[in-house]
Amino acid sequence: MKPFEINIPQADIDDLHRRLDQTRWPDSPQGASWAQGTPKEHLQELANHWRNFDWREKERRLNKFPQFLTEIDGAQLHFIHVRSTNEHAEPLLLTHGWPATCFAFEEMIEPLSRDFHLVIPSAPGFGFSGPTKELGWNIPRVANMVAELMRRLGYDRYVAHGYDFGAMLTRHLGMRDEVRAIHVNQIFSAGVTADTADMEVEAERKSVEKMLKYDVEQFGYASIQSTRPQSIAYALTDSPVAQLEWIEWAFHTWSDPEIGVPLDALLTDVSIFWFTRTAGSSARYYQEGDETWGELEPDSPTPTSVAVFPHDAGVPIRRMAERNHNIVRWTEMPHGGHFAAMEVPELMVQELREAFLL
Repeated sequence: MKPFEINIPQADIDDLHRRLDQTRWPDSPQGASWAQGTPKEHLQELANHWRNFDWREKERRLNKFPQFLTEIDGAQLHFIHVRSTNEHAEPLLLTHGWPATCFAFEEMIEPLSRDFHLVIPSAPGFGFSGPTKELGWNIPRVANMVAELMRRLGYDRYVAHGYDFGAMLTRHLGMRDEVRAIHVNQIFSAGVTADTADMEVEAERKSVEKMLKYDVEQFGYASIQSTRPQSIAYALTDSPVAQLEWIEWAFHTWSDPEIGVPLDALLTDVSIFWFTRTAGSSARYYQEGDETWGELEPDSPTPTSVAVFPHDAGVPIRRMAERNHNIVRWTEMPHGGHFAAMEVPELMVQELREAFLL
């Protein structure tokens, strides 16, 4: 393991600015809305904010967190490791989803570190872990990699939280003896269909409605990433506006409309994807792990806590989750969406404390 500091070459920052200045904007028909993709005027405004984003100042803030690089299973792994001032604190592993990096938890690190030793990796193919160099990266492989990281750090017993991709990863890690308990924001196999739902129950009816909306209106990004990830990689790696739109659409669509993902968090996230050229490698998980997403997993005896956010892309149902999980806590959150760590970090901090400390 070796210490790591973010230091993007100035030439890369200058290149980003040049590309933003020379963007070739497409036409936009009258009446176009989010149904066609991110509206042009909205995206132009975001691109202007990005052009004026002080990346060097952001680097200084991110570099306040102790960061490291190590190699496991032939791949580079970047991670944040913050030890609590309480030497007897329990280790807590935090794993992110798509399209984000370990810095999705930025606002949660300081308050959580009062109670936990924190380990927050960038999944292989995301952020400063850099692009993966070969095929074969899926959730079981990443789980083994992260478990090895925890072993190297000397943590033989710990708890874990994740959302999106990280929720599936956390669930997989929870099958290991060294994981005491887990907390997730999603269980993708715990949704209901029109055939399995009790339509008299509001939560189940909403779950069906959200699933149908996702399948009919929102699945385009997943379809291309699960069938032709290299095709989209060319556009996202060459055009910063394309990368910005690809992430902003997801952040807008699956977040609480009254809160949303903060602008600073969006620009930090898209900058990291752009500078590390990880659009393609992060997209490949949709192809290489797609066959297991949403399928019923093996039974897990691990104590499992779930936070359900009202504006998430999907709504898990407790009775479905209890088929194969040891559910010990189920919290219906008042606000927030799919990206709760960025939207409502204070609620997430409180939720994790209550799930793991009480």
